[in-house]
Amino acid sequence: MQKKNSYLESVLDLNASNIWGMEAQELLELWQKDIKEEDFSSSEEKVLNVIRLAFDVYHFDPKDDREVVRYGNGDYVILSGVDKRKGAVAIRKKVIRRITDLSYENIKHISAADLLRLIDGNFGGGWDSISLTIKDIIESAFDISTTTLPASRIRAKGGTLERKEADGYEVLEIAKGTWVEAIFAKKREPMEKLRFIPESEYDEDGNRRIPEEDIDEDADSDDTDTEGDETFYGSYTPEADIKDDDDELADE
Repeated sequence: MQKKNSYLESVLDLNASNIWGMEAQELLELWQKDIKEEDFSSSEEKVLNVIRLAFDVYHFDPKDDREVVRYGNGDYVILSGVDKRKGAVAIRKKVIRRITDLSYENIKHISAADLLRLIDGNFGGGWDSISLTIKDIIESAFDISTTTLPASRIRAKGGTLERKEADGYEVLEIAKGTWVEAIFAKKREPMEKLRFIPESEYDEDGNRRIPEEDIDEDADSDDTDTEGDETFYGSYTPEADIKDDDDELADE
């Protein structure tokens, strides 16, 4: 299990996704700070339910010597309860022992080497023996690929196994008669979530921005300056003098 430093300010910020990244000692430090708040008692059980997702949680009587010895052996961290009638609380990080213990939350907090040890312990069946549900969980956090070759060729110089290891993959070799299945695993880089940051209502000079769609492009159409406009008045030619029919006959 990979250890992470706490980035939470309160146990009230715990949820199904981040609880697996916490260690018992980090929870103790947050708990001791939050328990001093007057309204924490109403949130205590809710917080413990979240902690139970990744930790074994036991209530015990701190006045019972036998239970004190049981939970005070260093394997547990002791949280003092708000409700003294429920006694104290002992917590211990859950150990992912089987491949079926994997979930979308905890898969992000194990290494490639840890993952391959779990696969190796799955009755030695290889990648195809894993259920589609567990495969989906694994591939949400790891790049996985496999190859099956004769045992005499699996370690061939310049082969797939050598190239994958050079690319940072961990490898598990599972013997299948005279052949070997190689399972390659590499942690996926966490994808950064893109956030939409709306434009400020005001510009840097403190003036309110006017949305483009609110600008009336025809607002000043009545004041259009036609001077020099060759497409209209600028190209207008005064009519020639029109003579009456009688005037034309007189000229003849």
